[in-house]
Amino acid sequence: MSTKYNTIGVNYNQTRKGDPYLTEQLLKHLDPNKNGVYLDVGCGTGNYSNALEKKGYQCIGIDPSIEMLTIAQSKNQNIAWKIGSAEKTDLAKNSVDGIIATLTVHHWTNLMRAFSELAYILKPNSKIVIFTSTPLQMKGYWLNHYFPKMLEASIAQMPTLKSIENAMNFSGIKITKTETYDIHPNLKDQFLYCGKHNPELYFEESIRHGISSFSALANLEDVERGLASLRKDIDSGKIDNIINTYKNNLGDYLYIIGEN
Repeated sequence: MSTKYNTIGVNYNQTRKGDPYLTEQLLKHLDPNKNGVYLDVGCGTGNYSNALEKKGYQCIGIDPSIEMLTIAQSKNQNIAWKIGSAEKTDLAKNSVDGIIATLTVHHWTNLMRAFSELAYILKPNSKIVIFTSTPLQMKGYWLNHYFPKMLEASIAQMPTLKSIENAMNFSGIKITKTETYDIHPNLKDQFLYCGKHNPELYFEESIRHGISSFSALANLEDVERGLASLRKDIDSGKIDNIINTYKNNLGDYLYIIGEN
């Protein structure tokens, strides 16, 4: 995973920016205080740790990608940026007051080990907020129609809500709440389903470059074929019918809030 993001780290920050609404949701669920220290695990270029720090909260950002952390460091030197992973943070026991994990849990190599590590460094009665998408939610993306192999591969790497819950329970962290999120038309962080309401976004190479599913070499043929089909359906108006067939009430992404 670190190699993948070292590669796409170049120009990644042009399209992957902290979204104001998502930041407010993270703060709502995390309920931080100004005297605490908060960990952003799998922080990438630090978009959300940076957003929290600018609101007055002390943050630590951990990521396995040197490329990503170099960008993060250039943006904000008030945050402690560290090489590491959810499974190995190298932080002390009970050293953080809360944890956020945004679109990263699917990159963790061992959920049991990761949550045990996070429970170890988390102070008692503290919260962890995970922002992710479940396989069930992703099967409801209209992207499946145009990029079936890409989505199949993406869905396969996503842990289910049950597997996350089991790993959290094993570590002593209990899920206290879940909340779905549906893509907003003005989303600033252009991750996988950012073009839900605006399919034209997927023709922008910079946006595709910042999304690991589109950037994977194994998906290139599927992406090229899908883009050609998508272009044809947009021009003919057929895209509206395709999108309508995928409408559902599952939500596009999910907040998982846990407490130890």
